[in-house]
Amino acid sequence: MGPHPAVAAIRLAVRRVLHDVLTDVQRSSETDPPPPARPAHAPHGHAAPERAPQPLVLVACSGGADSMALASALAFEAPKLGVRAGGVTVDHGLQSGSDQRATEVVARLTALGLTPVESVAVEVGREGGPEAAARDARYAALDAAAERHSAAAVLLGHTRDDQAETVLLGLARGSGIRSLSGMAATSGVDGRYRRPFLHLDRQTARKACMVQSLPVWDDPHNADPAYTRSRLRHEGLPALEKALGKGVVEALARTAQLSRDDADALDAWAAQAESSVRDAAGLLECAKLFALPPAVRRRIVRRAAIDAGAPAGSLFARHIEEVDRLITGWRGQGAINLPGKVVAQRQGGRLVIRQG
Repeated sequence: MGPHPAVAAIRLAVRRVLHDVLTDVQRSSETDPPPPARPAHAPHGHAAPERAPQPLVLVACSGGADSMALASALAFEAPKLGVRAGGVTVDHGLQSGSDQRATEVVARLTALGLTPVESVAVEVGREGGPEAAARDARYAALDAAAERHSAAAVLLGHTRDDQAETVLLGLARGSGIRSLSGMAATSGVDGRYRRPFLHLDRQTARKACMVQSLPVWDDPHNADPAYTRSRLRHEGLPALEKALGKGVVEALARTAQLSRDDADALDAWAAQAESSVRDAAGLLECAKLFALPPAVRRRIVRRAAIDAGAPAGSLFARHIEEVDRLITGWRGQGAINLPGKVVAQRQGGRLVIRQG
């Protein structure tokens, strides 16, 4: 008799991602320079050839149902594929007893057979609001852990429900098709972050923990109405399902994938077109920009603003629209101030974006 369907589903999802990680590691090793040649007369007779070290995959685990289900599946699948499995839990220090919770998570991951396992304490700032600040601190800690342990990948437990919430948050911000594309299955430097559960719902992960008797921690912040995502989870999505019927979460997840495909294609078009709209000095020519489709033109403008020092997370659609009017609705208007002390202005038929 096989495992419970929920357990089988999470294991299959992790197995597929581990296969992808191994494929990427193999491709990387094929492009890396070969190691230095061994001396012709090695001591101690004929030494066996050195074996490549097994790649390490870390799981980011809060102790919640999603990440505990992910950790259990990684612990089960990794040894069968010759992959080392470890874990990291981040202590944000935002709740009383958070350090004790982190210690408990470390013990649970260790009991699953993961190694190395560590807890990382972070200081959460205030920039961008509490949710964004906590997220930034968390990813900075995970990046550092991945570098410290030379991990090939870090697995994240985001589910289809999380994806649906992300799409709705992007829709509310009016940030464009890239925002509607939600979370990528693979993201980060060199594809570091992998999200195996984006096609699985939250209940599947919770059920997998229950049938395996895995203890889970329910973060009180997930039910705190002070947080936008919490309100969306407990009020917004249920209201949508009540008005539109079941299937809203699945539809939003499909929207994310379709939007991502479109956004990727437009990004590639913009990257190819950028060199053709610059003059010999590298300045953007407004007439050539004007001839491009708006979606392509605005991507070029956004990239130029980021390259000039505007923080991507603070650069909103309204900023790009204002700069775009320098191209499409020129009436002699002055410079546009952008985040990061970046200034955009039109000079002699050129769009100049630089530090103010």
